[in-house]
Amino acid sequence: MGQLVANLASEQGHEVAVTLNSRDSPRRAEELAGLLQGCDVAIDFSVAAVVLKNVEACSRGSVPLVEGTTGWDAELDRAKEIVRQHDGALIYGANFSIGVQIFYRIAARAAELFRDLESYDAFIEEAHHKRKRDAPSGTAVQLQKIIAERFGRDIQATSTRAGYIPGTHRLGFDSSADQITLTHEARSREGFAAGALTAAQWILPRQGVYEFSQVFEEIVMPHRRGDTEK
Repeated sequence: MGQLVANLASEQGHEVAVTLNSRDSPRRAEELAGLLQGCDVAIDFSVAAVVLKNVEACSRGSVPLVEGTTGWDAELDRAKEIVRQHDGALIYGANFSIGVQIFYRIAARAAELFRDLESYDAFIEEAHHKRKRDAPSGTAVQLQKIIAERFGRDIQATSTRAGYIPGTHRLGFDSSADQITLTHEARSREGFAAGALTAAQWILPRQGVYEFSQVFEEIVMPHRRGDTEK
Protein backbone atom coordinates (compact mmCIF):
# COMPACT_ATOMS: atom_id res chain seq x y z
CA MET A 1 0.00 0.00 0.00
CA GLY A 2 2.80 2.41 0.84
CA GLN A 3 4.40 1.91 -2.56
CA LEU A 4 1.06 2.36 -4.31
CA VAL A 5 0.37 5.60 -2.44
CA ALA A 6 3.86 6.94 -3.20
CA ASN A 7 3.63 6.07 -6.90
CA LEU A 8 0.17 7.56 -7.32
CA ALA A 9 1.14 10.70 -5.38
CA SER A 10 4.10 11.24 -7.71
CA GLU A 11 1.88 10.71 -10.76
CA GLN A 12 -0.48 13.40 -9.42
CA GLY A 13 2.39 15.87 -9.04
CA HIS A 14 2.92 15.59 -5.28
CA GLU A 15 6.38 15.31 -3.75
CA VAL A 16 6.99 12.33 -1.48
CA ALA A 17 9.34 13.84 1.12
CA VAL A 18 9.76 10.91 3.53
CA THR A 19 9.13 7.18 3.19
CA LEU A 20 9.43 4.94 6.25
CA ASN A 21 8.92 1.24 6.86
CA SER A 22 9.07 -1.01 9.91
CA ARG A 23 12.87 -1.28 9.67
CA ASP A 24 13.80 2.40 9.53
CA SER A 25 10.97 4.11 11.44
CA PRO A 26 12.13 5.56 14.81
CA ARG A 27 10.82 3.83 17.90
CA ARG A 28 9.98 7.07 19.71
CA ALA A 29 7.22 9.43 18.60
CA GLU A 30 9.42 12.47 19.30
CA GLU A 31 12.06 11.27 16.84
CA LEU A 32 9.49 10.48 14.19
CA ALA A 33 7.93 13.91 14.63
CA GLY A 34 11.32 15.43 13.85
CA LEU A 35 11.64 13.45 10.63
CA LEU A 36 8.21 14.61 9.50
CA GLN A 37 8.88 18.32 9.97
CA GLY A 38 8.14 20.21 6.77
CA CYS A 39 5.67 17.61 5.48
CA ASP A 40 2.17 18.78 4.59
CA VAL A 41 0.45 15.48 5.38
CA ALA A 42 1.29 11.87 6.29
CA ILE A 43 -0.39 8.67 5.10
CA ASP A 44 -0.04 5.48 7.13
CA PHE A 45 -0.75 1.91 5.98
CA SER A 46 1.31 -0.11 8.43
CA VAL A 47 0.38 -2.34 11.40
CA ALA A 48 -1.93 -1.81 14.35
CA ALA A 49 0.87 -1.97 16.92
CA VAL A 50 2.44 1.32 15.77
CA VAL A 51 -0.66 3.37 15.01
CA LEU A 52 -0.67 5.26 18.33
CA LYS A 53 3.00 6.14 17.93
CA ASN A 54 2.33 7.47 14.44
CA VAL A 55 -0.70 9.43 15.62
CA GLU A 56 1.34 10.99 18.42
CA ALA A 57 4.28 11.80 16.14
CA CYS A 58 2.09 13.51 13.54
CA SER A 59 0.15 15.40 16.20
CA ARG A 60 3.36 16.61 17.87
CA GLY A 61 4.75 17.67 14.52
CA SER A 62 1.54 19.41 13.38
CA VAL A 63 1.28 17.05 10.40
CA PRO A 64 -2.26 15.91 9.47
CA LEU A 65 -2.49 12.11 9.30
CA VAL A 66 -4.48 9.82 7.03
CA GLU A 67 -4.65 6.49 8.87
CA GLY A 68 -5.51 3.50 6.71
CA THR A 69 -4.29 0.76 9.04
CA THR A 70 -6.96 -1.54 10.48
CA GLY A 71 -7.20 -3.66 13.62
CA TRP A 72 -6.59 -0.88 16.18
CA ASP A 73 -10.19 -0.04 17.14
CA ALA A 74 -9.45 -0.60 20.83
CA GLU A 75 -7.02 2.34 20.75
CA LEU A 76 -9.33 4.79 18.99
CA ASP A 77 -10.33 6.77 22.08
CA ARG A 78 -6.68 7.20 23.04
CA ALA A 79 -5.83 8.33 19.51
CA LYS A 80 -8.61 10.93 19.59
CA GLU A 81 -7.31 12.23 22.93
CA ILE A 82 -3.76 12.59 21.56
CA VAL A 83 -4.96 14.50 18.51
CA ARG A 84 -7.04 16.89 20.62
CA GLN A 85 -4.20 17.50 23.08
CA HIS A 86 -1.97 18.73 20.26
CA ASP A 87 -4.67 20.40 18.11
CA GLY A 88 -3.83 17.90 15.40
CA ALA A 89 -5.76 16.43 12.50
CA LEU A 90 -6.61 12.79 11.81
CA ILE A 91 -8.82 11.06 9.30
CA TYR A 92 -9.10 7.30 9.66
CA GLY A 93 -11.09 4.60 7.94
CA ALA A 94 -11.53 0.88 7.60
CA ASN A 95 -11.46 1.30 3.82
CA PHE A 96 -10.61 4.34 1.67
CA SER A 97 -12.01 2.83 -1.53
CA ILE A 98 -14.72 4.98 -3.08
CA GLY A 99 -16.49 1.85 -4.31
CA VAL A 100 -16.61 0.41 -0.78
CA GLN A 101 -18.09 3.61 0.59
CA ILE A 102 -20.88 3.41 -1.96
CA PHE A 103 -21.25 -0.30 -1.14
CA TYR A 104 -21.81 0.65 2.52
CA ARG A 105 -24.68 2.90 1.52
CA ILE A 106 -26.30 0.32 -0.76
CA ALA A 107 -25.96 -2.28 2.01
CA ALA A 108 -27.55 0.03 4.56
CA ARG A 109 -30.58 0.58 2.37
CA ALA A 110 -30.90 -3.16 1.72
CA ALA A 111 -30.81 -3.88 5.45
CA GLU A 112 -33.61 -1.39 6.01
CA LEU A 113 -35.76 -3.17 3.41
CA PHE A 114 -35.22 -6.55 5.08
CA ARG A 115 -35.56 -5.28 8.65
CA ASP A 116 -39.14 -6.43 9.28
CA LEU A 117 -38.90 -9.66 7.28
CA GLU A 118 -38.18 -12.26 9.95
CA SER A 119 -37.90 -15.01 7.36
CA TYR A 120 -34.55 -13.57 6.22
CA ASP A 121 -31.20 -13.89 8.00
CA ALA A 122 -28.23 -11.70 7.11
CA PHE A 123 -24.60 -12.78 6.77
CA ILE A 124 -21.23 -11.31 5.77
CA GLU A 125 -18.36 -13.12 4.04
CA GLU A 126 -14.97 -11.56 3.38
CA ALA A 127 -11.75 -12.80 1.77
CA HIS A 128 -8.24 -11.31 1.58
CA HIS A 129 -4.66 -12.27 0.76
CA LYS A 130 -2.86 -14.60 3.14
CA ARG A 131 -0.65 -11.84 4.62
CA LYS A 132 -3.53 -9.76 5.98
CA ARG A 133 -3.31 -9.99 9.76
CA ASP A 134 -6.71 -8.90 11.07
CA ALA A 135 -9.81 -11.05 10.63
CA PRO A 136 -12.52 -10.11 10.11
CA SER A 137 -11.29 -7.17 8.08
CA GLY A 138 -11.89 -3.61 9.18
CA THR A 139 -14.26 -3.23 6.25
CA ALA A 140 -16.29 -6.24 7.40
CA VAL A 141 -16.40 -4.90 10.97
CA GLN A 142 -17.69 -1.56 9.70
CA LEU A 143 -20.24 -3.35 7.52
CA GLN A 144 -21.38 -5.35 10.57
CA LYS A 145 -22.03 -2.13 12.47
CA ILE A 146 -23.98 -0.59 9.60
CA ILE A 147 -26.13 -3.67 9.03
CA ALA A 148 -26.78 -4.32 12.74
CA GLU A 149 -28.11 -0.78 13.11
CA ARG A 150 -30.35 -0.91 10.04
CA PHE A 151 -31.34 -4.62 10.20
CA GLY A 152 -32.02 -4.61 13.93
CA ARG A 153 -30.11 -7.84 14.56
CA ASP A 154 -26.45 -8.73 15.09
CA ILE A 155 -24.85 -10.69 12.25
CA GLN A 156 -21.69 -12.73 11.92
CA ALA A 157 -18.82 -12.26 9.50
CA THR A 158 -16.70 -15.14 8.22
CA SER A 159 -13.15 -14.65 6.91
CA THR A 160 -10.88 -16.34 4.38
CA ARG A 161 -7.14 -15.68 4.09
CA ALA A 162 -5.56 -17.21 1.00
CA GLY A 163 -3.32 -16.41 -1.92
CA TYR A 164 -3.28 -12.87 -3.25
CA ILE A 165 -6.95 -11.82 -3.01
CA PRO A 166 -7.04 -7.97 -2.90
CA GLY A 167 -10.33 -7.97 -1.00
CA THR A 168 -13.87 -9.32 -1.43
CA HIS A 169 -16.85 -8.50 0.78
CA ARG A 170 -20.25 -10.12 0.39
CA LEU A 171 -23.48 -9.26 2.21
CA GLY A 172 -26.28 -11.78 1.93
CA PHE A 173 -29.91 -12.10 2.99
CA ASP A 174 -31.04 -15.71 3.07
CA SER A 175 -34.44 -17.34 3.44
CA SER A 176 -35.95 -20.75 2.70
CA ALA A 177 -37.30 -19.33 -0.56
CA ASP A 178 -34.31 -17.46 -1.94
CA GLN A 179 -31.05 -15.64 -1.31
CA ILE A 180 -30.03 -12.12 -2.27
CA THR A 181 -26.35 -11.09 -2.22
CA LEU A 182 -24.47 -7.82 -2.64
CA THR A 183 -20.75 -8.06 -3.41
CA HIS A 184 -17.84 -5.67 -3.59
CA GLU A 185 -14.76 -7.20 -5.19
CA ALA A 186 -11.55 -5.19 -5.33
CA ARG A 187 -9.54 -5.81 -8.50
CA SER A 188 -6.44 -4.12 -7.09
CA ARG A 189 -5.41 -1.96 -4.15
CA GLU A 190 -5.11 1.18 -6.26
CA GLY A 191 -8.60 2.30 -5.24
CA PHE A 192 -7.51 2.39 -1.59
CA ALA A 193 -4.48 4.52 -2.48
CA ALA A 194 -6.55 6.95 -4.57
CA GLY A 195 -9.07 7.40 -1.76
CA ALA A 196 -6.31 7.99 0.79
CA LEU A 197 -4.77 10.72 -1.37
CA THR A 198 -8.16 12.36 -1.80
CA ALA A 199 -8.61 12.29 1.98
CA ALA A 200 -5.11 13.75 2.42
CA GLN A 201 -6.00 16.78 0.32
CA TRP A 202 -9.25 17.27 2.23
CA ILE A 203 -7.72 17.08 5.74
CA LEU A 204 -4.96 19.65 5.08
CA PRO A 205 -6.72 22.83 6.31
CA ARG A 206 -8.57 21.10 9.16
CA GLN A 207 -8.15 20.11 12.78
CA GLY A 208 -9.88 17.32 14.69
CA VAL A 209 -10.69 13.66 14.16
CA TYR A 210 -12.80 12.38 11.27
CA GLU A 211 -13.95 8.93 10.14
CA PHE A 212 -13.73 8.59 6.36
CA SER A 213 -17.13 7.02 5.82
CA GLN A 214 -18.83 9.81 7.78
CA VAL A 215 -17.32 12.59 5.65
CA PHE A 216 -17.11 10.64 2.39
CA GLU A 217 -19.77 12.59 0.55
CA GLU A 218 -18.25 15.92 1.59
CA ILE A 219 -14.82 14.76 0.39
CA VAL A 220 -15.66 12.94 -2.82
CA MET A 221 -19.02 14.32 -3.94
CA PRO A 222 -19.28 17.89 -2.60
CA HIS A 223 -21.35 18.98 -5.61
CA ARG A 224 -24.02 16.37 -4.81
CA ARG A 225 -24.02 17.41 -1.16
CA GLY A 226 -24.62 21.01 -2.23
CA ASP A 227 -27.46 20.00 -4.54
CA THR A 228 -29.14 18.11 -1.70
CA GLU A 229 -28.94 21.11 0.60
CA LYS A 230 -30.57 23.35 -2.00
